[in-house]
Amino acid sequence: MTFSFSSAGLPLQDLIVGASVYFPPIFKAVFLGFLIWLVAHRLLRDWMYSGEIWHPMLMDLSLFALSVCLGLAVLIVW
Repeated sequence: MTFSFSSAGLPLQDLIVGASVYFPPIFKAVFLGFLIWLVAHRLLRDWMYSGEIWHPMLMDLSLFALSVCLGLAVLIVW
């Protein structure tokens, strides 16, 4: 039984190439969004946890999602 790691056309090779192309920009956007979220969360923490608008966890999750979108937009434009 022989197994070659350099076989062309295997789905695993396509997965590895796809991961190197698509995942790093998403990881960069999440990392940049996390940094934006840290600043925004610190500034808006008292208002978010007062419960005036939404449940605090929903507000926090929405703020994180918006921060990741902003991080992706910054990566695209810059």
